[in-house]
Amino acid sequence: MTSKEKNTYLVGIFDDEDVLIPAVKKIRAKGVNIHEVYTPYPVHDLDVYLGYRRSRLSKAAFLFGATGTFLAILMQTYMLGFAWPMVIGGKDYVTYPDFVPVTFELTVLLAALGMVATFLISNNLGPGKQATMFDPRSTDDKFVMAIDLGANSKFTKEELESILTEYGVSEKPKEKEV
Repeated sequence: MTSKEKNTYLVGIFDDEDVLIPAVKKIRAKGVNIHEVYTPYPVHDLDVYLGYRRSRLSKAAFLFGATGTFLAILMQTYMLGFAWPMVIGGKDYVTYPDFVPVTFELTVLLAALGMVATFLISNNLGPGKQATMFDPRSTDDKFVMAIDLGANSKFTKEELESILTEYGVSEKPKEKEV
């Protein structure tokens, strides 16, 4: 699929979280692949019900932090031990306990910047990226479920509409191209 091709989605609007959660469970149990559910506030365990895997962002953060720690110690050892050795108060050139503040700060800096970059890249976000909005009311008071018709080829559009209607959509499901 090129960036110019558009997918067709069936969009169902729900009024209440208490109707949405059982609907997600039952719709997924029928074998329907839900593209995404948009909510006006975080809904506890919705990611579990949608079948999302645990994020690997914490592993990336650890690797970026470890890189920051290694680079901080390497940088300070090189600067104070080889490039510009200075005798301060009769101490050795390289004293690792003195490296703790700079090492901590560089660890936190690289972990934070690395996580931001990883998040933006993995979610295909960046300058010029147009937001996908299935229904503007999802930022106010509605719960929006988007089902990709192409990813659910074993179901007809009418079958998916009847499934959504059966499980409590507040409006007739709409078709939308994004």
